[in-house]
Amino acid sequence: MKAQALRIGFDLVGVAPAAAPGGLDSFHDWLRQGYDGEMAWLSRREAAYEHPQHVLTGVRSVIMLALNYRTDEPSPPRPGTGRVSRYAWSDADYHRVARERLAKLADFLHAECPGCRTRGVIDSAPMLERDFARAAGLGWFGKNTMLINKRQGSWIFLAGLLTDVELEPDAPHNTAHCGTCTRCLDACPTDAFPQPYVLDSRKCIAYLTIELKGSVPESLRAGIGDWLFGCDICQDVCPWNRKSPRKDDPAFRPRGDRNPAELGRLFELDAEAFRREFGDSALARPGRAGLLRNAAIVLGNQRDPAATPALERGLGDTDPEIREPAAWALGQIGTPAAIAALKSRLGVEDNAAVRSQIEAALAACHG
Repeated sequence: MKAQALRIGFDLVGVAPAAAPGGLDSFHDWLRQGYDGEMAWLSRREAAYEHPQHVLTGVRSVIMLALNYRTDEPSPPRPGTGRVSRYAWSDADYHRVARERLAKLADFLHAECPGCRTRGVIDSAPMLERDFARAAGLGWFGKNTMLINKRQGSWIFLAGLLTDVELEPDAPHNTAHCGTCTRCLDACPTDAFPQPYVLDSRKCIAYLTIELKGSVPESLRAGIGDWLFGCDICQDVCPWNRKSPRKDDPAFRPRGDRNPAELGRLFELDAEAFRREFGDSALARPGRAGLLRNAAIVLGNQRDPAATPALERGLGDTDPEIREPAAWALGQIGTPAAIAALKSRLGVEDNAAVRSQIEAALAACHG
């Protein structure tokens, strides 16, 4: 089964017993602290995380797998461009890729054990995948909460295949290899780690640019820096990732226009053009409003006057979730052209939150 998993295209495979996850108490405490932010599905299904039997009745083994997605190296962003997390450089939806490979592994197991039951999971099921990956010997938890493998680093997607077949479990990875290193914690520009091994999602750039709906708190916008989608900072600085191999997986082969991504053209995409451009790729997840919101924040952080026409288009968008950060960004640029755009919009703006942001931006420019 393990050899077959590697032939199918997985990079790591291990087996954990179907038992209560070791980090369950920490998960409950994390939710009590409100660190899940708007990801309400976690607390709604809190009880289901207590045992994998809630995912597959009669489960006896959890086969944990990992896919390496390290391809090219990131290119530095230029004014008018934004960084995209490595895993979103291709058009592939990694959930679909993993599910297809899980299905092939399930077919193999069914052929070997006729009548067995299986269920593949990646992200969506109520299962603490990191805990089962550690229990299956795939790695340890870094201080940035990522699972780290000595050979693959943390540039990996985790997936699981649950089965009612009794498989010999691997030895759990009970040791950690971060030592006194705190580079991941120190590098976070939004202070998203209240302590080692704990992430406050509400401050995480990946959460802010992907999961958060509506407005990004102004106190966190500067920390987003150049990140249009996701964030790799705490992984980029991890010494273990220097040793991780590159992989030329056709499923994750990157597009040249997402490393980095041009921001101005995003404001030219209506809803239909957005769907054609991003389809089922990861960048579709925040939706048009979320991605353009992020683009406006990046342009505001860059303060490049050349971005004014694009932001002016954003300021005239039909969606107030786009107009509000566009107004903020124009205020950050503060040139006569930016001020003129703000004043022009103020005369017709009917959304209270956007009007307030325009007024604040104008006040900051004149201040």
